[in-house]
Amino acid sequence: MLIASLIAQPGHLDPALADSLRNALGGGTVTWLAPDEAAEFPLDTAPAHLEEIRASIADRADLNLLPAANRRKKMLLADMDSTMIQQECIDELADVAGVGARVKEITARAMNGELDFEGALIERVSLLKGLPDTVIDQVVAERITLMPGGPELIATMKREGAWCTLVSGGFTAFTARVSALLGFDENRANTLLIENAKLTGEVARPILGREAKVQALEEITRQQGITEADVIAVGDGANDLGMLGRAGMGVALHAKPSVQAQCALRVNHGDLTALLYLQGVAKTDFATA
Repeated sequence: MLIASLIAQPGHLDPALADSLRNALGGGTVTWLAPDEAAEFPLDTAPAHLEEIRASIADRADLNLLPAANRRKKMLLADMDSTMIQQECIDELADVAGVGARVKEITARAMNGELDFEGALIERVSLLKGLPDTVIDQVVAERITLMPGGPELIATMKREGAWCTLVSGGFTAFTARVSALLGFDENRANTLLIENAKLTGEVARPILGREAKVQALEEITRQQGITEADVIAVGDGANDLGMLGRAGMGVALHAKPSVQAQCALRVNHGDLTALLYLQGVAKTDFATA
């Protein structure tokens, strides 16, 4: 048994669209998880023309198919930049340093899979050499904003006993703050090296990238005594593809086109609460952050 999930921006999911899709696909009764925002219905089999259907409604809603079994996950593995927060931290640091345009170009290409992540990170960090370490606090205070829905996502999953890990190719100076603010159980990221209160332009080795995120998935599921099928992972860049492919639910959230093309579950209209809807959680059951 499968579940067809429909998610749109609040107030923009037309009940007529949900009914017409259910009828066209031969699905069961439509259940509304949030009025005019999230609905779902059961299906016996996946339609052969799923991608065509998705494309036909892409400007209105996200359509995802997922197994009806084991929907409520026991672990969240989340990327940080452009996922749990709305910015790329290294781009913000670079902007303060006056090299924003160059670094943003490298970041975009790396996240789209056009550049080797490790090499791209080393090159970008080198451009930050000499910045005072106080710039980190400045960027956090003035430039970093949470992705909508994040507090509800973490609070709801932790209420149900799930383990929540923030794993980033960014920096511990940021993940530690974001993790504490949202209530993650742990965080993993790269470390910016600092000497004499200034960034050295170097990052500690080994560098946490795509394979390290997969390693985190393997290690933490083993520690928690759960399987990879019990994990929901979310990210937006090419370095997230490994963990997204291995997790029971791998969700590409407002992701780069090349990333979406390799992910079965895609969210372009909703915020982070979409991860709760994909697990079958109604909006009335969200925990208060």
